[in-house]
Amino acid sequence: MKRVLILTGDAGESLEVMYPLQRFLEAGFEVAVAAPKKGVVKTVVHDFEPGFGTYTEKPGYRVEADAAFGEVNPAEFDALYLPGGRAPEWIRNEPGALAIVRHFFETNKPVGGICHAALILAAAGVLRGRKVTAYPALKPDVELAGATFLDEPVVVDNNLYTARAWPDHPQLFRAFMARLSG
Repeated sequence: MKRVLILTGDAGESLEVMYPLQRFLEAGFEVAVAAPKKGVVKTVVHDFEPGFGTYTEKPGYRVEADAAFGEVNPAEFDALYLPGGRAPEWIRNEPGALAIVRHFFETNKPVGGICHAALILAAAGVLRGRKVTAYPALKPDVELAGATFLDEPVVVDNNLYTARAWPDHPQLFRAFMARLSG
């Protein structure tokens, strides 16, 4: 049975946490959620409202984190998934999370990331020379990290699968699930 690790934290985007979690479980994979600390993670809903120049934020679902980053042995997992939202702003400062991300790139295991997950990838130093997509406002961050930013629903570069935001889930998961199932 394939084992997938999801890294998130408080203010992770609800759809970008729940949709992958349920898709992986539906496919019969074993899934673990890791966060800065074990316990309940409070997600948020980002949406677009008329008259706002950016997205708005509302409370989302509560998700149980099975482990803290420092308790995870990444060698026990076959794939890594990084949801977006505001959680990546904080996760990128967590040495345990960055070590997990680096492990997946050093071992060429599949990594999926969406939206603001690019902040974690940049902090881990794994974007140089890659082609990726992310939430479009992160284009400068992606390029400063040495990657080529592509404004497309999904970008696949070797073991890295990226998407802009939750509306791109169908394209991202068609590609990522094919890799995990194949």
